[in-house]
Amino acid sequence: MPVELRKGGLVLQGTPLWFDARAKSPVSFVSHAHSDHIARHERVIATPETLALMTHRLGALEQTSPLRYGESLTHEDLHLECFSAGHVFGSAQVRVTRHDGHRVVYTGDVSLEPALTAAPAPVLSCETLLIESTFGHPKYRFPPRAQVYDDVAAWCRRNLERGVRPILLAYSLGKSQETIRQLALRGLPVCAHPAIHAVGRVYERLGMPVGARRFDGHFEEDEVGLFPPFRRGDSLSHVKPRALAALTGWALEPWGARRSGADVAFPVSDHADFPSLVRYAQESGAREIITVHGFAAELAKGLRELGLFARAVTEVVQMQLF
Repeated sequence: MPVELRKGGLVLQGTPLWFDARAKSPVSFVSHAHSDHIARHERVIATPETLALMTHRLGALEQTSPLRYGESLTHEDLHLECFSAGHVFGSAQVRVTRHDGHRVVYTGDVSLEPALTAAPAPVLSCETLLIESTFGHPKYRFPPRAQVYDDVAAWCRRNLERGVRPILLAYSLGKSQETIRQLALRGLPVCAHPAIHAVGRVYERLGMPVGARRFDGHFEEDEVGLFPPFRRGDSLSHVKPRALAALTGWALEPWGARRSGADVAFPVSDHADFPSLVRYAQESGAREIITVHGFAAELAKGLRELGLFARAVTEVVQMQLF
């Protein structure tokens, strides 16, 4: 088995290299800057964008090794190559080639859907594939992103026309900046919660334009509000009437809106759905596929049914005797 699942996350067997370690480690590749993927490691290998966003969230880091898309570096006897993951700005996959030539790909959170704030994600060839499986159940099949944002914009306009303030709920890093750009294309200005606005400023310093007014307690007449789902607090208590919409892949579940305290939910996701994950696994040519997080067992089962050698990272390999 090329990787080990430990309390702090995934580590490449026989090496000091961790993937998105959740606790401080000697050296970790960090795929992106969402809070459940970052920690204060002794050394961080990540894209410059992820390093900047980590610093925004954690403060100064001890030692960093910036790795841009298309670049590579050597750590001990490992060769690391960096590619976009299409998840959020700066998100990355890594392909690690061991001294024996065996290639291991760690996708991190990945999306194959085109985005305005994330570079396209290629499918990487390898012998061992570690693939995220947040939405790895066959029931998760997302409509095209452009279609969903058309629906979101139409919902916002209907509410504005009847004097109701539309408030969208999305994570402060990644989905919010994508939403601002998508709504701008559809002629809708956005007023963003300070946490979202601050992340947008980091994006802009790194060359990714976002554009949204910072919420200061009031809205202009035609603005759409954009807030983190769990940080509304009392900041919206005086905004009435209002309608809340959650932007989440969990919108496909009957409880999708209720989970965020919203009136409705739209299936906006920056993760790959089940068909996309299957396509990635098939096109990678991997001889071994290890599914990580979320519906890992369900994705592995689906891949095995297609004739691929796959298992969830928590499952023990059982050898058959013939």
